[in-house]
Amino acid sequence: MSGSNRDSKSMPPKNEAAGDDPWAKWRKPETPAAVDAEKVPKTEPPVAAQPKPTGTLGVARRVTKPAASAPRKAAGGGPRPTPPTKAIPAARKPLAPQPARPAAAANATAPEGVRLSKIMSERGLCSRREADLWIERGWVFVDGERISELGTRIKPDADIAISKEAKQDQAKQVTVLLNKPVGYVSGQPEPGFTPAITLITAENQVKQSGDPEFRPWMLRNLAPSGRLDIDSTGLLVLTQDGRVARKLIGDDSAVEKEYLVRVAGTMIANGLKLLQHGLELDGKPLKPAWVKQLNEDQLHFILKEGKKRQIRRMCELVGLRVTGLKRVRIGRVRLGDLPLGQWRFLRADEVF
Repeated sequence: MSGSNRDSKSMPPKNEAAGDDPWAKWRKPETPAAVDAEKVPKTEPPVAAQPKPTGTLGVARRVTKPAASAPRKAAGGGPRPTPPTKAIPAARKPLAPQPARPAAAANATAPEGVRLSKIMSERGLCSRREADLWIERGWVFVDGERISELGTRIKPDADIAISKEAKQDQAKQVTVLLNKPVGYVSGQPEPGFTPAITLITAENQVKQSGDPEFRPWMLRNLAPSGRLDIDSTGLLVLTQDGRVARKLIGDDSAVEKEYLVRVAGTMIANGLKLLQHGLELDGKPLKPAWVKQLNEDQLHFILKEGKKRQIRRMCELVGLRVTGLKRVRIGRVRLGDLPLGQWRFLRADEVF
């Protein structure tokens, strides 16, 4: 019996039920004893515990060490700490330099010849716009071959012919002569001004033998060939024909324009010779002009150019003021007895 008592004394007391222990929820749990690995039943190998992520979710970025700099100082004094520098990507391998293109190869790709429409305009066959229209319609032949592709280039000395359809289309284009009054502008009007083309009506027409009947479609694309100031009168040409326009106002035009000019004031010494040659406008010398003094207050001008308000500005340079200006001739076509504010068709026998 003594042995049984000794054994009972050596055995640890049984733990009381958690419900009977008022201190159980504050009691520190005892450290569990080491578990014999051999006695644990073999299952799947344990997975290594992963560290718990901290911070917010986002794409992982490579963190680099900040560049060496002065040690940071405590907040409240000294400069701000230098932020860490971003990672510098590895330098890319430079592209191999491209070999220079030989000059001969560059010249080999240059288009040969001259645009067909340009040559047609230079030869006076039509305007460039008309040439493009005729080419599209297949009305143009180069060395006997029909051309219908825009932008075609040909040799400068190639033979060019147009079809009868092109000739009929060109015959329909009209050219009119107007005796413009004061108060009308020849070109695009500004607000408050009236263009001279508004005078081209059936009521203002001076009819001649053989003239076509005036139709409203004749006003389509009818444009002035040359300017005439709002306070000037006389001959103004309006045309649908690109050949006429190029001859009168082209860069290489040498068509004469004749004017009668009434002036006031006293001309400076040698002023007449300066009007004939020696003046410049807008920093450019003027072409020689034919100028004659008809009487004390009237001059006679013949010019081969037409700068804006040219005669008025020329007279101002020699001490004169223009009080009236009338254009009486363009090329070989004269104003004649055409009444003021009226117009007529250019006759078939008239050529500028």
